[in-house]
Amino acid sequence: MPSKRSLGVSHAFLRRRFRTRMTFRNYRDKEVVFSQGDPADSVFYIDSGTVKLTAVTTRKKAIIAILQQGSFFGEGCLAGQSRRICTARSIGQSNVIRLQKERTVHTLKRDAHFAALFAEYLLSRVVRIEEDLIDQFFNFSEKRLARVLLLFGDISSESKSDSPLKVSQSTLAEMVGTTRQRVSKFMNQFKKKGLVSYNGGLQVNKALVVAFLENRPMSVKKT
Repeated sequence: MPSKRSLGVSHAFLRRRFRTRMTFRNYRDKEVVFSQGDPADSVFYIDSGTVKLTAVTTRKKAIIAILQQGSFFGEGCLAGQSRRICTARSIGQSNVIRLQKERTVHTLKRDAHFAALFAEYLLSRVVRIEEDLIDQFFNFSEKRLARVLLLFGDISSESKSDSPLKVSQSTLAEMVGTTRQRVSKFMNQFKKKGLVSYNGGLQVNKALVVAFLENRPMSVKKT
């Protein structure tokens, strides 16, 4: 799982470029930022907190991404997407900045610094998506679950909340691409090994999870 690097984007940085064409809002836990099917008319930036992207069909529901502080989302509108193809929902409390689509396009054309930062972010997302696809197709469910736990470990560290992170096994199963029963089996094994613990919520021992991943056989040979 790649480490997250700051892109140097802040509330003040965006305010200087967007002025009245941006708005700032606090979201409660599980509050929806936008829903699947809504008009796609803006780009969003996570100033603090975490946002989950999910998509639903008549038969299935999938978690597309868990985005942390410093992430853009909803950028599909810049490529001609007229409707949202997923739902964005806050995990815990989040502070999210909304950037008007037309102003974002104008700023990308006129501001080389912002355009470079935005392109850097999009490229990092492409790399992450490729890694997740490879992980989904070739690696064992147990290893995929460990990578997901690392992500939630990062979220807990960054949120600095007094309340432990609450993540259901159904959510973990959706992210890993397996059944809740298999996740339950793996989580019991991880608990015995000290990788995770429960004290009102999920707690992840990141050092032990990293060691576990490093000691697992690679399903995909690196060249």
